[in-house]
Amino acid sequence: MKRNPLIRGLAATLAAATLLSVTAAPAAFAATSGAVSQPATGARTPLPPLNPAALQAAIAGLPNADETGALLQVRGSAGAWTGTSGTADLKTGAPVPADAHFRIGSITKTFTAVLVLQLAAEHRVDLDAPVQRYLPGLLPAGYPPITVAQLLNHTSGLPGVDLPPGDPQWMVDHRYTVFTPEQVLATAFRHAIVFAPGSAQQYTNTSYLVAGLLVEKLTGRPYGEVMRDRVIRPLGLRETSVPDNNPDLPAPYSHGYVTVNGQLVDLTRMNQSIPWAAGSMISTAGDLDTFLTALFRGRLVPRPELARMFTVPSVKIFGSDQDAYYSQGLMTSTLNGVTVWGKTGTRYGYTNGLWATRDLKRRAVYSVNSTTKDTDGPPPIVLKIADAITR
Repeated sequence: MKRNPLIRGLAATLAAATLLSVTAAPAAFAATSGAVSQPATGARTPLPPLNPAALQAAIAGLPNADETGALLQVRGSAGAWTGTSGTADLKTGAPVPADAHFRIGSITKTFTAVLVLQLAAEHRVDLDAPVQRYLPGLLPAGYPPITVAQLLNHTSGLPGVDLPPGDPQWMVDHRYTVFTPEQVLATAFRHAIVFAPGSAQQYTNTSYLVAGLLVEKLTGRPYGEVMRDRVIRPLGLRETSVPDNNPDLPAPYSHGYVTVNGQLVDLTRMNQSIPWAAGSMISTAGDLDTFLTALFRGRLVPRPELARMFTVPSVKIFGSDQDAYYSQGLMTSTLNGVTVWGKTGTRYGYTNGLWATRDLKRRAVYSVNSTTKDTDGPPPIVLKIADAITR
């Protein structure tokens, strides 16, 4: 059975919330081939008419045992729709707000890739040069040279970090503990390189933590400040933030719950220092749509660097015969005959996705308040959403 890259990516980012790499769940959809490349302007994508009934049905029936709430926003010249389901607060029963803030998880990686590609366009970093040139002493001496580009497209071969461990109770106990990027990376660098850099693809947070440190080294400024000055403020993303060590989520929001020892624990308030440049940001559906639209239209990254975000390396997913599907900052898939580019992201209590056709005729953002951490694949509700936005 062929494995669909969107499904595999969803599974990988679900596991990314625990900062571990995992294998993907099987799916019946046709997979996008490797070496995917589209020019900056992009080809027109045939689209079926927007199906509001399918969209509403995809998020209906909440809350249930696995999800407490969901929001889904679809935009584009091919039609617009917004819907919510479930509750934002199990105590009050308040409805999910369509403008809710949520922890975007690994969608942060797309923002981080933008910073690195901007710096490359300014000739402040060579994407094909070893990251060891810019961050001497960070990687173990025994590691081979790893290019900056290999960090961004997950072909670095770097091992995954070991924080937090698989037990969600650990996360509850350490929800306010502050970790430095170096402390988190140290849990990865005690392991050997996984494969020769550039020879395969394996999704990890490690590469993007290193990329965040690279941004700080090249600019001489904290990662959050650079993100605010280069992306958030220029685009007017008033609801988007890098929380640094602030555990709060801006209102309005839906609470994020996680099942721990058979009980639901509210993890809405928690420190985001572990995922940092790989997964700490907060945003809304409206802001993420603005961000992706600006990105695809070339407002954030010049054309040569933008082309890298729509080019997938011609390698296999490590340990499988599946073609790669991550580019430098994005991922791609074809479902129901529609090719989309975007990113998924998960934090405790929040499972999200950001997708668009290359011509922006259809764009979708979703956030589901999942209560479980299923590393074997995405929740059924996410599969329904993926199907509904492409048919």
